[in-house]
Amino acid sequence: MKKGNLLLQIKESFREDSKFKIFLFSVLITGLSYGLYKGMLDNFLAEIVGMGEMDRGVTEFFRELPGILLVFILAAFFMLSAETLYKAGAVIMLIGMAMHAVLPATKVLATLAICMYSLGEHIQLGMKNTLSLQYAKAGHGGSALGAQTAMTQIGTLAGYLVIVFVFSIFTKNQPYSVFFTMAAVLAGISAVLSFRITGKSETDENKRRFYFHKKYTKYYMLEMFYGARKQVFFTFGPYVLILFYGANAATISLLHAVSAVACFFASPIVGRIIDKLGYKIVMITDTLILVIVCFFYGFAHHIFPTKVAFFVCCVNYILDSIISLASMAANVYVQDLADNQDEVKATISTGVSINHVITIFIALFGGWIWHTLGIELLFILSAVLGLCNSAYAATIKGKRK
Repeated sequence: MKKGNLLLQIKESFREDSKFKIFLFSVLITGLSYGLYKGMLDNFLAEIVGMGEMDRGVTEFFRELPGILLVFILAAFFMLSAETLYKAGAVIMLIGMAMHAVLPATKVLATLAICMYSLGEHIQLGMKNTLSLQYAKAGHGGSALGAQTAMTQIGTLAGYLVIVFVFSIFTKNQPYSVFFTMAAVLAGISAVLSFRITGKSETDENKRRFYFHKKYTKYYMLEMFYGARKQVFFTFGPYVLILFYGANAATISLLHAVSAVACFFASPIVGRIIDKLGYKIVMITDTLILVIVCFFYGFAHHIFPTKVAFFVCCVNYILDSIISLASMAANVYVQDLADNQDEVKATISTGVSINHVITIFIALFGGWIWHTLGIELLFILSAVLGLCNSAYAATIKGKRK
């Protein structure tokens, strides 16, 4: 998206009497802080903290835990406005990032810092969408959400590229502590900005409750399969490149950056494919492609020389990021079954919670499989989960409306 187009979209989408400028600036700074953090986190855990594959699975368990607890947290603090919760999330993220910057790099403390940051991140995530819709002009909710997402992506991408540039220069004594401090300072700036956001916007009630209905049973199952297979790549994809192929922080951050750009351009294309071919075909096809991706990720080192195998795995990591966009098809499926928009929101929110429940156990189980049985079996498992997803998706009915 061109800068001029984005600025025009922001101007046309948000109400002038709202605090949208401060809000979007806060979102941008948070994205920049996250890009620095995410760009170096896996290498920090492997190189400085000394986490192996099993340890990484345990850490991911605690990182995902706030996602499960979120619905209960929002229910407990239902009396607070979206602005207040957004501020609380910013402060908690700051605490988590500051812990990385000042605490000793031990496995327990690093895991605690990750869990703290994740809690704030999850609280803020839902509030960002709520505030975007509250500050939007009538009939411009979608554009407002798109503008907010674009600001997040721009900030995150900038953070990735900073890590690529700096860690390419400092190949020895890489400055992890310096950049955790920078990320914490940025998180602090974002938190200060968030306290200038005033208002009493109500939180989305659908995010504070579980919604189960028989007609959505297949959607819940699809979310289970998707959450399981997604977690394998999200947690262990970069770690394979680091531990198995020796990828440094600059390489991993560049991979994140390329994936982000690829998804930015591929997202509208995937959306059009879903509209044209239907959600059922897309849900079946994307997981069949995943089988090929998993095969090469788990067995490339048996087929190619090490450098070629590393390149093949990098390409497949990016490809997995792109095909993960097909998860939008499940949301369209819910929309087709739902009787109203509130039902859509509540069902998707419940699906996300189910997704999180599965991912925390896959993180633990996946770390154990890699540690005891090897990466080949880990990615065979991911491929099998993909096939189960395709087989289950094949049983759903076509478009109803």
